[in-house]
Amino acid sequence: MSTTNPAVPAVPAVPTAPEAPEVTRERRTGGDLVVESLAALGARTVFGLPGQHALGIFDALRRSALRYVGLRVENNAGFAADAYARTTHGVAPLLVSTGPGALMTLAALQEAAAGSAAVLAIGSQVPLAGIGGGRHGYLHELTDQSASFRGVVKSVHTARTASQIPSAVAAAWASALSAPHGPVWLEIPQDVLLAPVDVPPVAELTVSVPELRPRAELIAAAADRLAGARTPVILAGGGVVRAGAEAELLTLAERLRAPVATTFGGKGAFPWEHPLSLRSWLEDRHTTRFLEDADTLLVVGSGLGELSSNYHTFRPRGRVIQIEADLGKLESNHAALGIHADARQALGALAAAVAERVGEGERGSAAADGGADGPDAPEAAVAGLLARVRERIDGQGLDLEQQVLAAVRDALPDEGVSCWDMTILAYWAWSAFDARRPNALHSAQGAGGLGYGFPAALGAAVAEPGRPVLAVSGDGGAMYSIAELATARQYDLPVTWLIVDDGGYGILREYMTDAFGQATATELTRPDFVALAESFGVPALRTSPERLRTDLAAALASPGPSVVVLPALLRMFAPTHLAP
Repeated sequence: MSTTNPAVPAVPAVPTAPEAPEVTRERRTGGDLVVESLAALGARTVFGLPGQHALGIFDALRRSALRYVGLRVENNAGFAADAYARTTHGVAPLLVSTGPGALMTLAALQEAAAGSAAVLAIGSQVPLAGIGGGRHGYLHELTDQSASFRGVVKSVHTARTASQIPSAVAAAWASALSAPHGPVWLEIPQDVLLAPVDVPPVAELTVSVPELRPRAELIAAAADRLAGARTPVILAGGGVVRAGAEAELLTLAERLRAPVATTFGGKGAFPWEHPLSLRSWLEDRHTTRFLEDADTLLVVGSGLGELSSNYHTFRPRGRVIQIEADLGKLESNHAALGIHADARQALGALAAAVAERVGEGERGSAAADGGADGPDAPEAAVAGLLARVRERIDGQGLDLEQQVLAAVRDALPDEGVSCWDMTILAYWAWSAFDARRPNALHSAQGAGGLGYGFPAALGAAVAEPGRPVLAVSGDGGAMYSIAELATARQYDLPVTWLIVDDGGYGILREYMTDAFGQATATELTRPDFVALAESFGVPALRTSPERLRTDLAAALASPGPSVVVLPALLRMFAPTHLAP
Protein backbone atom coordinates (compact mmCIF):
# COMPACT_ATOMS: atom_id res chain seq x y z
CA MET A 1 0.00 0.00 0.00
CA SER A 2 1.33 3.42 -0.88
CA THR A 3 2.30 5.32 2.23
CA THR A 4 3.29 8.68 0.86
CA ASN A 5 1.35 11.50 -0.76
CA PRO A 6 3.41 14.02 -2.73
CA ALA A 7 0.98 16.76 -1.74
CA VAL A 8 1.37 16.13 1.99
CA PRO A 9 4.73 16.51 3.77
CA ALA A 10 5.90 13.48 5.72
CA VAL A 11 5.32 13.48 9.46
CA PRO A 12 8.75 13.66 11.18
CA ALA A 13 7.70 11.25 13.95
CA VAL A 14 7.29 8.33 11.54
CA PRO A 15 10.43 6.12 11.40
CA THR A 16 12.03 6.26 7.97
CA ALA A 17 14.80 3.65 8.21
CA PRO A 18 17.77 6.04 8.65
CA GLU A 19 20.27 3.19 8.25
CA ALA A 20 19.28 2.68 4.61
CA PRO A 21 22.09 4.04 2.39
CA GLU A 22 21.47 6.95 0.10
CA VAL A 23 20.73 5.89 -3.48
CA THR A 24 21.91 7.81 -6.48
CA ARG A 25 20.59 7.34 -9.98
CA GLU A 26 24.00 6.26 -11.26
CA ARG A 27 24.20 3.30 -8.92
CA ARG A 28 22.65 -0.09 -9.36
CA THR A 29 20.93 -1.39 -6.24
CA GLY A 30 19.32 -4.49 -4.87
CA GLY A 31 16.17 -3.35 -6.65
CA ASP A 32 18.00 -3.65 -9.96
CA LEU A 33 18.88 -7.24 -9.13
CA VAL A 34 15.18 -7.97 -8.66
CA VAL A 35 14.07 -6.59 -12.02
CA GLU A 36 17.12 -7.97 -13.82
CA SER A 37 16.37 -11.41 -12.40
CA LEU A 38 12.74 -11.22 -13.51
CA ALA A 39 13.77 -10.18 -17.01
CA ALA A 40 16.37 -12.94 -17.20
CA LEU A 41 13.67 -15.49 -16.33
CA GLY A 42 11.46 -14.26 -19.15
CA ALA A 43 9.16 -11.72 -17.50
CA ARG A 44 7.95 -8.95 -19.78
CA THR A 45 5.21 -7.38 -17.63
CA VAL A 46 4.84 -6.77 -13.90
CA PHE A 47 1.83 -5.63 -11.90
CA GLY A 48 1.82 -3.78 -8.63
CA LEU A 49 1.55 -0.68 -6.51
CA PRO A 50 4.49 1.23 -5.00
CA GLY A 51 5.05 1.86 -1.32
CA GLN A 52 7.79 3.44 0.75
CA HIS A 53 9.77 0.29 1.57
CA ALA A 54 9.53 -1.02 -2.02
CA LEU A 55 10.76 2.12 -3.79
CA GLY A 56 14.10 0.49 -4.55
CA ILE A 57 12.34 -1.98 -6.87
CA PHE A 58 10.18 0.66 -8.49
CA ASP A 59 13.13 2.95 -9.13
CA ALA A 60 14.89 0.02 -10.79
CA LEU A 61 11.88 -0.54 -13.05
CA ARG A 62 12.68 2.81 -14.63
CA ARG A 63 16.02 1.40 -15.79
CA SER A 64 14.56 -1.83 -17.11
CA ALA A 65 12.63 -2.93 -20.18
CA LEU A 66 9.84 -4.49 -18.10
CA ARG A 67 6.35 -3.16 -18.69
CA TYR A 68 4.76 -1.95 -15.47
CA VAL A 69 0.98 -1.97 -15.04
CA GLY A 70 0.05 -0.17 -11.84
CA LEU A 71 -3.33 -0.64 -10.21
CA ARG A 72 -4.92 1.41 -7.47
CA VAL A 73 -5.46 -1.32 -4.85
CA GLU A 74 -3.06 -4.18 -4.10
CA ASN A 75 -5.83 -6.78 -4.04
CA ASN A 76 -6.90 -5.70 -7.52
CA ALA A 77 -3.29 -5.83 -8.70
CA GLY A 78 -3.23 -9.42 -7.48
CA PHE A 79 -6.40 -10.26 -9.43
CA ALA A 80 -4.90 -8.69 -12.58
CA ALA A 81 -1.73 -10.74 -12.14
CA ASP A 82 -3.85 -13.86 -11.57
CA ALA A 83 -5.69 -13.48 -14.89
CA TYR A 84 -2.45 -12.63 -16.70
CA ALA A 85 -0.89 -15.86 -15.38
CA ARG A 86 -3.94 -17.93 -16.34
CA THR A 87 -4.07 -16.41 -19.81
CA THR A 88 -0.38 -16.84 -20.60
CA HIS A 89 0.15 -20.14 -18.72
CA GLY A 90 3.19 -18.37 -17.28
CA VAL A 91 4.39 -16.42 -14.26
CA ALA A 92 2.96 -13.01 -13.40
CA PRO A 93 5.18 -10.87 -11.12
CA LEU A 94 3.34 -8.76 -8.55
CA LEU A 95 5.27 -6.00 -6.75
CA VAL A 96 3.98 -4.53 -3.47
CA SER A 97 5.22 -2.92 -0.28
CA THR A 98 5.42 -3.98 3.35
CA GLY A 99 2.71 -4.49 5.97
CA PRO A 100 -0.65 -3.13 4.76
CA GLY A 101 0.39 -3.35 1.11
CA ALA A 102 1.51 -6.95 1.50
CA LEU A 103 -1.53 -8.02 3.50
CA MET A 104 -3.90 -6.46 0.98
CA THR A 105 -2.83 -9.10 -1.56
CA LEU A 106 -3.95 -12.08 0.51
CA ALA A 107 -7.47 -12.45 -0.92
CA ALA A 108 -6.11 -12.32 -4.46
CA LEU A 109 -3.39 -14.82 -3.64
CA GLN A 110 -5.98 -17.16 -2.14
CA GLU A 111 -7.85 -17.06 -5.46
CA ALA A 112 -4.61 -17.66 -7.35
CA ALA A 113 -3.95 -20.68 -5.14
CA ALA A 114 -7.45 -22.07 -5.68
CA GLY A 115 -7.20 -21.44 -9.42
CA SER A 116 -3.57 -22.57 -9.78
CA ALA A 117 -2.36 -19.24 -11.15
CA ALA A 118 1.42 -18.72 -11.05
CA VAL A 119 1.62 -15.30 -9.35
CA LEU A 120 5.08 -14.37 -8.07
CA ALA A 121 4.35 -11.81 -5.35
CA ILE A 122 7.42 -9.82 -4.31
CA GLY A 123 7.05 -7.61 -1.28
CA SER A 124 9.43 -5.46 0.68
CA GLN A 125 10.20 -5.78 4.37
CA VAL A 126 11.25 -3.45 7.14
CA PRO A 127 15.04 -2.96 7.35
CA LEU A 128 17.07 -5.98 8.39
CA ALA A 129 17.50 -4.64 11.90
CA GLY A 130 13.74 -4.86 12.42
CA ILE A 131 13.31 -8.49 11.33
CA GLY A 132 13.17 -11.27 13.87
CA GLY A 133 10.19 -10.55 16.06
CA GLY A 134 11.50 -7.56 17.98
CA ARG A 135 9.29 -4.51 18.49
CA HIS A 136 11.43 -1.79 16.94
CA GLY A 137 8.56 0.40 15.79
CA TYR A 138 9.38 0.55 12.11
CA LEU A 139 6.66 1.76 9.79
CA HIS A 140 4.52 -1.24 8.63
CA GLU A 141 6.35 -3.57 11.03
CA LEU A 142 4.84 -7.01 11.57
CA THR A 143 6.13 -9.56 14.03
CA ASP A 144 6.39 -12.16 11.25
CA GLN A 145 5.16 -10.88 7.92
CA SER A 146 5.93 -14.05 6.00
CA ALA A 147 3.81 -16.10 8.43
CA SER A 148 0.73 -14.34 7.06
CA PHE A 149 1.37 -15.94 3.68
CA ARG A 150 2.35 -19.50 4.59
CA GLY A 151 -1.19 -20.81 4.75
CA VAL A 152 -2.13 -19.20 1.43
CA VAL A 153 0.72 -19.58 -1.07
CA LYS A 154 2.75 -22.56 -2.30
CA SER A 155 6.04 -21.38 -0.84
CA VAL A 156 7.61 -18.45 1.01
CA HIS A 157 11.07 -17.09 0.16
CA THR A 158 13.31 -14.44 1.69
CA ALA A 159 16.43 -12.65 0.43
CA ARG A 160 18.44 -11.01 3.22
CA THR A 161 21.44 -9.91 1.14
CA ALA A 162 21.86 -8.60 -2.37
CA SER A 163 23.74 -11.70 -3.49
CA GLN A 164 20.77 -13.85 -2.47
CA ILE A 165 18.29 -11.96 -4.65
CA PRO A 166 18.80 -13.64 -8.07
CA SER A 167 18.70 -17.15 -6.63
CA ALA A 168 15.70 -16.35 -4.44
CA VAL A 169 13.78 -14.93 -7.41
CA ALA A 170 14.67 -18.00 -9.48
CA ALA A 171 13.60 -20.38 -6.71
CA ALA A 172 10.28 -18.57 -6.29
CA TRP A 173 9.73 -18.56 -10.07
CA ALA A 174 10.37 -22.32 -10.26
CA SER A 175 8.00 -22.98 -7.37
CA ALA A 176 5.22 -20.95 -9.02
CA LEU A 177 5.63 -22.89 -12.28
CA SER A 178 5.97 -26.37 -10.85
CA ALA A 179 2.86 -28.54 -11.09
CA PRO A 180 0.38 -27.50 -9.99
CA HIS A 181 0.95 -23.82 -10.76
CA GLY A 182 0.31 -21.48 -7.86
CA PRO A 183 1.23 -18.23 -6.11
CA VAL A 184 4.43 -17.75 -4.13
CA TRP A 185 5.69 -15.01 -1.82
CA LEU A 186 9.18 -13.46 -1.78
CA GLU A 187 10.15 -10.66 0.58
CA ILE A 188 13.24 -8.48 0.67
CA PRO A 189 14.16 -5.88 3.33
CA GLN A 190 14.06 -2.21 2.41
CA ASP A 191 17.75 -1.57 3.02
CA VAL A 192 18.75 -4.56 0.88
CA LEU A 193 16.68 -3.16 -1.98
CA LEU A 194 18.28 0.28 -1.62
CA ALA A 195 21.89 -0.77 -1.05
CA PRO A 196 24.27 -0.23 -3.98
CA VAL A 197 25.66 -3.40 -5.58
CA ASP A 198 28.98 -3.84 -7.29
CA VAL A 199 28.24 -6.91 -9.40
CA PRO A 200 27.49 -7.28 -13.11
CA PRO A 201 23.85 -7.12 -14.20
CA VAL A 202 22.02 -10.43 -14.11
CA ALA A 203 22.36 -11.76 -17.63
CA GLU A 204 21.10 -15.31 -17.32
CA LEU A 205 19.02 -17.31 -14.87
CA THR A 206 17.72 -20.77 -15.52
CA VAL A 207 15.15 -22.75 -13.62
CA SER A 208 14.37 -26.41 -13.94
CA VAL A 209 10.68 -27.30 -13.64
CA PRO A 210 10.34 -31.08 -13.75
CA GLU A 211 7.59 -32.60 -15.84
CA LEU A 212 5.07 -34.47 -13.76
CA ARG A 213 4.82 -37.65 -15.81
CA PRO A 214 2.42 -40.47 -14.93
CA ARG A 215 3.73 -43.83 -13.83
CA ALA A 216 3.46 -46.43 -16.58
CA GLU A 217 1.76 -49.09 -14.47
CA LEU A 218 -0.97 -46.63 -13.47
CA ILE A 219 -1.63 -45.67 -17.10
CA ALA A 220 -1.83 -49.35 -18.01
CA ALA A 221 -4.33 -50.06 -15.23
CA ALA A 222 -6.43 -47.01 -16.15
CA ALA A 223 -6.41 -47.95 -19.84
CA ASP A 224 -7.58 -51.49 -19.01
CA ARG A 225 -10.49 -50.14 -16.98
CA LEU A 226 -11.54 -47.58 -19.58
CA ALA A 227 -11.20 -49.95 -22.53
CA GLY A 228 -13.34 -52.52 -20.75
CA ALA A 229 -15.96 -50.08 -19.50
CA ARG A 230 -19.51 -50.20 -20.86
CA THR A 231 -20.41 -46.64 -19.86
CA PRO A 232 -17.24 -44.58 -19.39
CA VAL A 233 -17.68 -40.86 -18.64
CA ILE A 234 -15.06 -38.10 -18.27
CA LEU A 235 -15.19 -35.10 -15.94
CA ALA A 236 -12.62 -32.51 -17.06
CA GLY A 237 -11.51 -29.82 -14.62
CA GLY A 238 -9.37 -26.73 -14.65
CA GLY A 239 -6.19 -28.81 -14.72
CA VAL A 240 -6.94 -29.71 -18.35
CA VAL A 241 -7.06 -26.04 -19.33
CA ARG A 242 -3.98 -25.12 -17.31
CA ALA A 243 -2.00 -27.96 -18.89
CA GLY A 244 -3.18 -27.11 -22.40
CA ALA A 245 -4.49 -30.68 -22.73
CA GLU A 246 -7.63 -29.98 -24.74
CA ALA A 247 -6.45 -31.90 -27.82
CA GLU A 248 -5.47 -34.95 -25.76
CA LEU A 249 -8.84 -34.89 -23.98
CA LEU A 250 -10.72 -34.75 -27.29
CA THR A 251 -8.69 -37.65 -28.69
CA LEU A 252 -9.34 -39.85 -25.69
CA ALA A 253 -13.05 -39.01 -25.47
CA GLU A 254 -13.62 -39.78 -29.15
CA ARG A 255 -11.56 -42.95 -28.93
CA LEU A 256 -13.72 -44.15 -26.03
CA ARG A 257 -16.91 -42.46 -27.22
CA ALA A 258 -17.12 -41.25 -23.65
CA PRO A 259 -19.37 -38.30 -22.72
CA VAL A 260 -17.45 -35.35 -21.23
CA ALA A 261 -18.63 -32.87 -18.60
CA THR A 262 -16.46 -29.91 -17.67
CA THR A 263 -16.23 -28.29 -14.26
CA PHE A 264 -16.68 -24.55 -13.91
CA GLY A 265 -12.91 -24.14 -13.83
CA GLY A 266 -12.61 -26.42 -16.86
CA LYS A 267 -14.77 -24.28 -19.17
CA GLY A 268 -13.47 -24.58 -22.72
CA ALA A 269 -11.62 -27.86 -22.11
CA PHE A 270 -14.03 -29.70 -24.43
CA PRO A 271 -15.99 -28.35 -27.44
CA TRP A 272 -19.37 -27.15 -26.18
CA GLU A 273 -21.36 -28.36 -29.21
CA HIS A 274 -19.62 -31.73 -29.56
CA PRO A 275 -22.08 -34.69 -29.61
CA LEU A 276 -20.31 -36.07 -26.52
CA SER A 277 -20.38 -32.78 -24.59
CA LEU A 278 -22.39 -32.84 -21.36
CA ARG A 279 -21.42 -29.18 -20.95
CA SER A 280 -21.15 -27.80 -17.40
CA TRP A 281 -24.47 -28.33 -15.65
CA LEU A 282 -22.86 -29.64 -12.47
CA GLU A 283 -25.34 -28.00 -10.08
CA ASP A 284 -28.03 -30.25 -11.55
CA ARG A 285 -29.26 -33.57 -10.20
CA HIS A 286 -29.71 -35.02 -13.70
CA THR A 287 -26.01 -34.43 -14.42
CA THR A 288 -24.95 -35.67 -10.99
CA ARG A 289 -26.90 -38.88 -11.54
CA PHE A 290 -25.40 -39.32 -15.01
CA LEU A 291 -21.89 -39.12 -13.54
CA GLU A 292 -22.86 -41.45 -10.71
CA ASP A 293 -24.17 -44.06 -13.15
CA ALA A 294 -20.91 -44.32 -15.09
CA ASP A 295 -19.32 -47.71 -14.57
CA THR A 296 -15.96 -45.97 -14.96
CA LEU A 297 -15.58 -42.23 -14.32
CA LEU A 298 -12.34 -40.55 -15.35
CA VAL A 299 -11.82 -37.33 -13.39
CA VAL A 300 -8.95 -35.27 -14.77
CA GLY A 301 -7.67 -31.98 -13.37
CA SER A 302 -10.29 -31.72 -10.63
CA GLY A 303 -10.34 -32.52 -6.93
CA LEU A 304 -14.13 -33.14 -6.99
CA GLY A 305 -14.59 -30.28 -4.58
CA GLU A 306 -17.79 -28.63 -3.43
CA LEU A 307 -18.95 -27.11 -6.71
CA SER A 308 -17.71 -29.95 -8.95
CA SER A 309 -19.59 -32.53 -6.87
CA ASN A 310 -22.89 -30.63 -6.63
CA TYR A 311 -22.07 -29.62 -3.06
CA HIS A 312 -20.75 -33.05 -2.13
CA THR A 313 -23.97 -34.85 -3.06
CA PHE A 314 -22.16 -36.86 -5.76
CA ARG A 315 -21.94 -40.56 -4.88
CA PRO A 316 -20.22 -42.60 -7.62
CA ARG A 317 -21.43 -46.17 -8.02
CA GLY A 318 -18.75 -47.20 -10.50
CA ARG A 319 -14.97 -47.09 -10.40
CA VAL A 320 -13.23 -43.71 -10.38
CA ILE A 321 -9.92 -42.88 -12.01
CA GLN A 322 -8.46 -39.53 -10.98
CA ILE A 323 -5.64 -37.66 -12.73
CA GLU A 324 -4.47 -34.72 -10.62
CA ALA A 325 -1.29 -32.63 -10.47
CA ASP A 326 -2.04 -31.38 -6.95
CA LEU A 327 -1.07 -34.26 -4.70
CA GLY A 328 -3.23 -32.94 -1.86
CA LYS A 329 -6.37 -33.30 -4.01
CA LEU A 330 -5.69 -36.88 -5.07
CA GLU A 331 -8.46 -39.07 -3.57
CA SER A 332 -9.24 -36.25 -1.13
CA ASN A 333 -13.00 -36.66 -1.65
CA HIS A 334 -13.53 -40.05 -3.30
CA ALA A 335 -11.58 -43.29 -3.49
CA ALA A 336 -10.02 -43.71 -6.91
CA LEU A 337 -7.21 -45.12 -8.95
CA GLY A 338 -5.14 -42.00 -8.35
CA ILE A 339 -2.60 -40.83 -10.93
CA HIS A 340 -0.39 -37.97 -9.76
CA ALA A 341 0.51 -36.34 -13.07
CA ASP A 342 0.18 -33.39 -15.37
CA ALA A 343 -3.10 -33.64 -17.28
CA ARG A 344 -1.53 -33.33 -20.71
CA GLN A 345 1.11 -35.96 -20.06
CA ALA A 346 -1.41 -38.39 -18.56
CA LEU A 347 -4.16 -37.91 -21.14
CA GLY A 348 -1.71 -38.33 -24.01
CA ALA A 349 -0.34 -41.55 -22.54
CA LEU A 350 -3.82 -42.80 -21.73
CA ALA A 351 -5.14 -42.13 -25.24
CA ALA A 352 -2.25 -44.10 -26.73
CA ALA A 353 -2.73 -46.98 -24.31
CA VAL A 354 -6.48 -47.14 -24.94
CA ALA A 355 -5.89 -47.18 -28.71
CA GLU A 356 -3.73 -50.28 -28.32
CA ARG A 357 -6.53 -52.03 -26.45
CA VAL A 358 -9.67 -51.14 -28.43
CA GLY A 359 -8.32 -50.10 -31.84
CA GLU A 360 -8.36 -46.70 -33.47
CA GLY A 361 -11.72 -44.99 -33.91
CA GLU A 362 -14.05 -47.41 -32.09
CA ARG A 363 -15.00 -48.66 -28.67
CA GLY A 364 -15.95 -52.30 -28.49
CA SER A 365 -18.68 -51.91 -25.87
CA ALA A 366 -20.58 -49.22 -27.84
CA ALA A 367 -21.99 -51.60 -30.42
CA ALA A 368 -23.01 -54.08 -27.72
CA ASP A 369 -25.03 -51.37 -25.98
CA GLY A 370 -27.42 -50.63 -28.81
CA GLY A 371 -25.19 -49.92 -31.78
CA ALA A 372 -23.37 -46.83 -32.89
CA ASP A 373 -26.59 -44.89 -33.44
CA GLY A 374 -29.03 -46.74 -31.21
CA PRO A 375 -30.97 -45.34 -28.27
CA ASP A 376 -28.24 -46.46 -25.87
CA ALA A 377 -25.40 -44.89 -27.85
CA PRO A 378 -23.34 -42.37 -25.83
CA GLU A 379 -24.36 -39.49 -28.10
CA ALA A 380 -28.04 -40.29 -27.54
CA ALA A 381 -27.47 -40.45 -23.80
CA VAL A 382 -25.84 -37.01 -23.91
CA ALA A 383 -28.70 -35.52 -25.91
CA GLY A 384 -31.21 -37.03 -23.50
CA LEU A 385 -29.44 -35.56 -20.48
CA LEU A 386 -29.24 -32.07 -21.98
CA ALA A 387 -32.95 -32.25 -22.87
CA ARG A 388 -33.81 -33.09 -19.24
CA VAL A 389 -31.66 -30.21 -17.99
CA ARG A 390 -33.33 -27.80 -20.42
CA GLU A 391 -36.78 -28.99 -19.34
CA ARG A 392 -35.92 -28.40 -15.69
CA ILE A 393 -34.60 -24.88 -16.31
CA ASP A 394 -37.40 -23.93 -18.69
CA GLY A 395 -39.96 -24.92 -16.09
CA GLN A 396 -38.78 -22.27 -13.63
CA GLY A 397 -39.84 -19.09 -15.44
CA LEU A 398 -36.29 -17.88 -15.97
CA ASP A 399 -36.69 -16.40 -19.44
CA LEU A 400 -35.06 -13.07 -18.50
CA GLU A 401 -31.91 -14.75 -17.17
CA GLN A 402 -31.55 -16.91 -20.27
CA GLN A 403 -32.21 -13.90 -22.51
CA VAL A 404 -29.51 -11.84 -20.78
CA LEU A 405 -26.91 -14.62 -20.88
CA ALA A 406 -27.65 -15.31 -24.56
CA ALA A 407 -27.27 -11.61 -25.33
CA VAL A 408 -23.86 -11.56 -23.64
CA ARG A 409 -22.74 -14.66 -25.55
CA ASP A 410 -23.91 -13.23 -28.89
CA ALA A 411 -22.23 -9.86 -28.24
CA LEU A 412 -18.82 -11.27 -27.27
CA PRO A 413 -16.76 -12.21 -30.35
CA ASP A 414 -15.54 -15.79 -30.51
CA GLU A 415 -11.95 -14.63 -30.00
CA GLY A 416 -12.93 -12.63 -26.92
CA VAL A 417 -12.05 -13.26 -23.29
CA SER A 418 -14.48 -12.98 -20.38
CA CYS A 419 -13.78 -12.50 -16.66
CA TRP A 420 -16.61 -12.97 -14.19
CA ASP A 421 -17.10 -11.70 -10.65
CA MET A 422 -19.12 -13.51 -7.99
CA THR A 423 -22.56 -12.49 -9.19
CA ILE A 424 -25.78 -14.21 -10.29
CA LEU A 425 -25.08 -13.84 -14.01
CA ALA A 426 -21.66 -15.42 -13.45
CA TYR A 427 -23.24 -18.39 -11.67
CA TRP A 428 -25.42 -18.86 -14.74
CA ALA A 429 -22.33 -18.60 -16.93
CA TRP A 430 -20.55 -21.35 -15.02
CA SER A 431 -23.25 -23.78 -16.11
CA ALA A 432 -24.63 -22.34 -19.34
CA PHE A 433 -22.01 -20.17 -21.08
CA ASP A 434 -20.09 -21.46 -24.09
CA ALA A 435 -16.51 -20.18 -23.74
CA ARG A 436 -16.00 -20.95 -27.49
CA ARG A 437 -12.27 -21.57 -27.03
CA PRO A 438 -9.94 -22.87 -24.33
CA ASN A 439 -8.64 -20.58 -21.59
CA ALA A 440 -11.03 -17.78 -22.51
CA LEU A 441 -13.26 -17.67 -19.43
CA HIS A 442 -11.90 -16.79 -15.99
CA SER A 443 -13.81 -16.42 -12.75
CA ALA A 444 -13.28 -16.27 -9.01
CA GLN A 445 -15.08 -19.54 -8.31
CA GLY A 446 -11.96 -21.02 -6.72
CA ALA A 447 -11.90 -18.93 -3.54
CA GLY A 448 -15.11 -17.01 -4.19
CA GLY A 449 -14.00 -13.48 -3.27
CA LEU A 450 -15.81 -10.41 -4.56
CA GLY A 451 -14.16 -7.90 -6.88
CA TYR A 452 -12.35 -10.28 -9.27
CA GLY A 453 -14.04 -9.54 -12.60
CA PHE A 454 -12.84 -6.09 -13.65
CA PRO A 455 -9.20 -6.16 -12.46
CA ALA A 456 -8.86 -9.70 -13.84
CA ALA A 457 -10.11 -8.43 -17.20
CA LEU A 458 -7.44 -5.72 -17.13
CA GLY A 459 -4.80 -8.41 -16.62
CA ALA A 460 -6.22 -10.53 -19.44
CA ALA A 461 -6.22 -7.49 -21.74
CA VAL A 462 -2.54 -6.90 -21.00
CA ALA A 463 -1.81 -10.58 -21.70
CA GLU A 464 -3.73 -10.75 -24.97
CA PRO A 465 -3.52 -7.35 -26.67
CA GLY A 466 -5.90 -6.99 -29.56
CA ARG A 467 -8.56 -9.31 -28.18
CA PRO A 468 -11.81 -7.85 -26.84
CA VAL A 469 -12.18 -8.51 -23.12
CA LEU A 470 -15.43 -8.53 -21.16
CA ALA A 471 -15.74 -8.12 -17.40
CA VAL A 472 -19.03 -8.96 -15.67
CA SER A 473 -19.87 -7.77 -12.14
CA GLY A 474 -22.86 -7.08 -9.97
CA ASP A 475 -23.25 -3.66 -8.44
CA GLY A 476 -21.95 -4.89 -5.08
CA GLY A 477 -18.83 -6.48 -6.54
CA ALA A 478 -18.28 -3.51 -8.83
CA MET A 479 -17.73 -1.24 -5.86
CA TYR A 480 -14.60 -3.24 -5.00
CA SER A 481 -13.03 -2.22 -8.31
CA ILE A 482 -14.27 1.28 -9.16
CA ALA A 483 -10.79 2.74 -8.62
CA GLU A 484 -9.48 0.59 -11.47
CA LEU A 485 -11.45 2.61 -14.00
CA ALA A 486 -8.50 4.98 -13.67
CA THR A 487 -6.14 2.10 -14.49
CA ALA A 488 -8.17 1.12 -17.54
CA ARG A 489 -8.14 4.70 -18.77
CA GLN A 490 -4.46 5.27 -17.99
CA TYR A 491 -3.34 2.25 -20.02
CA ASP A 492 -6.19 2.48 -22.55
CA LEU A 493 -7.04 -1.19 -22.09
CA PRO A 494 -9.83 -2.59 -24.31
CA VAL A 495 -12.05 -3.90 -21.52
CA THR A 496 -15.83 -3.56 -21.54
CA TRP A 497 -17.30 -3.77 -18.05
CA LEU A 498 -20.87 -5.03 -17.80
CA ILE A 499 -22.34 -4.08 -14.41
CA VAL A 500 -25.64 -5.80 -13.58
CA ASP A 501 -27.29 -3.44 -11.09
CA ASP A 502 -29.87 -5.17 -8.91
CA GLY A 503 -29.58 -2.89 -5.91
CA GLY A 504 -27.52 -5.05 -3.62
CA TYR A 505 -25.82 -8.37 -3.05
CA GLY A 506 -28.30 -10.29 -5.17
CA ILE A 507 -27.22 -13.86 -4.49
CA LEU A 508 -26.96 -13.24 -0.75
CA ARG A 509 -30.45 -11.74 -0.88
CA GLU A 510 -31.68 -15.00 -2.40
CA TYR A 511 -29.79 -17.21 0.04
CA MET A 512 -31.09 -15.32 3.08
CA THR A 513 -34.66 -15.10 1.84
CA ASP A 514 -34.74 -18.82 1.12
CA ALA A 515 -33.18 -19.72 4.47
CA PHE A 516 -34.69 -17.14 6.84
CA GLY A 517 -37.68 -15.66 5.06
CA GLN A 518 -36.08 -12.23 4.67
CA ALA A 519 -32.72 -10.70 3.84
CA THR A 520 -30.51 -8.56 6.06
CA ALA A 521 -27.58 -6.29 5.08
CA THR A 522 -27.94 -7.04 1.38
CA GLU A 523 -29.41 -3.76 0.10
CA LEU A 524 -26.94 -1.15 -1.12
CA THR A 525 -26.81 2.51 -1.97
CA ARG A 526 -25.08 2.74 -5.32
CA PRO A 527 -23.58 5.55 -7.38
CA ASP A 528 -24.72 6.50 -10.83
CA PHE A 529 -22.33 4.06 -12.51
CA VAL A 530 -22.66 5.75 -15.90
CA ALA A 531 -21.78 9.20 -14.56
CA LEU A 532 -19.03 7.74 -12.39
CA ALA A 533 -17.38 5.96 -15.32
CA GLU A 534 -17.61 9.09 -17.44
CA SER A 535 -15.89 11.06 -14.68
CA PHE A 536 -12.87 8.81 -15.31
CA GLY A 537 -13.08 9.53 -19.03
CA VAL A 538 -14.51 6.08 -19.73
CA PRO A 539 -17.50 5.95 -22.12
CA ALA A 540 -20.57 4.46 -20.46
CA LEU A 541 -24.24 3.82 -21.13
CA ARG A 542 -27.31 2.37 -19.46
CA THR A 543 -29.00 -0.46 -21.34
CA SER A 544 -31.93 -2.86 -21.04
CA PRO A 545 -32.31 -6.61 -21.62
CA GLU A 546 -33.83 -5.86 -25.02
CA ARG A 547 -30.93 -3.63 -26.11
CA LEU A 548 -28.14 -5.48 -24.31
CA ARG A 549 -26.90 -7.52 -27.27
CA THR A 550 -26.57 -4.47 -29.52
CA ASP A 551 -25.18 -2.10 -26.88
CA LEU A 552 -22.65 -4.61 -25.55
CA ALA A 553 -21.43 -5.58 -29.02
CA ALA A 554 -20.90 -1.92 -29.88
CA ALA A 555 -18.97 -1.30 -26.68
CA LEU A 556 -16.76 -4.36 -27.25
CA ALA A 557 -16.01 -3.18 -30.79
CA SER A 558 -14.95 0.27 -29.63
CA PRO A 559 -11.31 0.97 -28.74
CA GLY A 560 -10.30 1.45 -25.13
CA PRO A 561 -12.33 0.83 -21.97
CA SER A 562 -16.09 1.17 -21.68
CA VAL A 563 -18.89 0.49 -19.19
CA VAL A 564 -22.37 -0.88 -19.84
CA VAL A 565 -24.85 -0.80 -16.94
CA LEU A 566 -27.82 -3.18 -16.97
CA PRO A 567 -30.46 -2.52 -14.29
CA ALA A 568 -32.00 -5.98 -13.82
CA LEU A 569 -33.13 -8.26 -11.02
CA LEU A 570 -31.91 -11.72 -11.98
CA ARG A 571 -32.67 -14.99 -10.21
CA MET A 572 -30.80 -18.25 -9.89
CA PHE A 573 -32.18 -21.55 -11.09
CA ALA A 574 -33.38 -23.82 -8.30
CA PRO A 575 -30.59 -25.76 -6.59
CA THR A 576 -30.85 -29.53 -6.71
CA HIS A 577 -28.46 -30.36 -3.91
CA LEU A 578 -31.10 -29.17 -1.41
CA ALA A 579 -33.87 -31.28 -2.91
CA PRO A 580 -35.06 -34.37 -1.01
